[in-house]
Amino acid sequence: MALINEHYQKLAAGYLFPEIGRRVREYEQAHPGKPVIRMGIGDVTQPLSPSVIRAFHEGVDEMASAATFRGYGPEQGYGFLREAIAERSFRSRGADISAEEIFVSDGSKCDTGNIQEIFGRDSKIAICDPVYPVYADTTVMAGKTGPVGDNGYYQGIIYLPCTAENNFIPGLPQEVPDLIFLCYPNNPTGTVATREELKKWVDYAREHKSIILFDAAYEAFIRNGEIPHSIFEIEGAREVAIEFRSLSKTAGFTGTRLAYTVIPEELMAYDRQGQAVQVKKLWNRRHTTKFNGVSYPVQKAAAAVFTEEGQREVQATIDYYMENAALIRKNLEACGYTVYGGENAPYIWVRTRNGMKSWDFFDLLLERASVVGTPGSGFGPSGEGYFRFSAFAARENVLEAMARIRDL
Repeated sequence: MALINEHYQKLAAGYLFPEIGRRVREYEQAHPGKPVIRMGIGDVTQPLSPSVIRAFHEGVDEMASAATFRGYGPEQGYGFLREAIAERSFRSRGADISAEEIFVSDGSKCDTGNIQEIFGRDSKIAICDPVYPVYADTTVMAGKTGPVGDNGYYQGIIYLPCTAENNFIPGLPQEVPDLIFLCYPNNPTGTVATREELKKWVDYAREHKSIILFDAAYEAFIRNGEIPHSIFEIEGAREVAIEFRSLSKTAGFTGTRLAYTVIPEELMAYDRQGQAVQVKKLWNRRHTTKFNGVSYPVQKAAAAVFTEEGQREVQATIDYYMENAALIRKNLEACGYTVYGGENAPYIWVRTRNGMKSWDFFDLLLERASVVGTPGSGFGPSGEGYFRFSAFAARENVLEAMARIRDL
């Protein structure tokens, strides 16, 4: 008799974004003449930049000739891409990261979920609330939790509430976790962590031999020059942190798929006898066993992102999205909403009015304005009463959506 992984049955509900998709499909079927503007799922709308497309074509052309054809590449990623990432994304900002500490993959969503495989099943996990749902859901799937309680929290997870009262920056937990998920710029609240705030977490992790799993998928959207783009800009972070990055939102690779995870040589975890084990070695073993690498043309295209020309093009696209974010903030504030984020991140976090529940606000916008956002409660109990808008939309759709909301 084949048995299921019963931990999947603990999951409280369907994954957030498929549920949004289901409700939108039902609405469109019932209202075929009403065009829906999607500002919920953080998918990009602007095309790959010219230098990226040019490199992509070159990579495909190389695959068409026996002289330049490539089969299996290194699972960790081609050296030309890893070196470009190390130089442009880290060393240029004073973060001492080598190419050998970078693992190229097909998405940060996969990496942030899969990373728990190399740590003990009884590891205590700390997760911000609200935050990207994958962290909690994959912790449940891995069997590290009990059932979900009436408060929406899973037994066994250490939750770090992020509220307007603490500026959406969690306090250090009293119960010591083994693994700490942090995401800055934050999804969904759009807030950022200062150098001083990150230093507190690094010092805490060093004191307790914890490991910070730092999701920096939106670092390219930071406008404030005082805000660090990488946790490895913080002294001591090489001893206690793993960083996840992605080209999905940065360079429009949501449909092309490329991300990378950074694990420094110094980072150690421990066996039950207290012996230190190099985390990079464990991830390399997992990565090379379960992954055959990102395709060569995609890596060739990704390398173009890290050229001078590519950086200029990518910045222009990021500027476009951040102008969208500014328009959303301005219009929602003019409508009387309390608004957060949208200044160093592509997400705008809005407090609903009159105590309205997040999914009720979702239904209101869909039914009366044909506009889709993301209910804050889908990111965790502390997100109840909030709503997330994404700036990854075409400009004309942003303007139209704001006009519809003003007319509510």
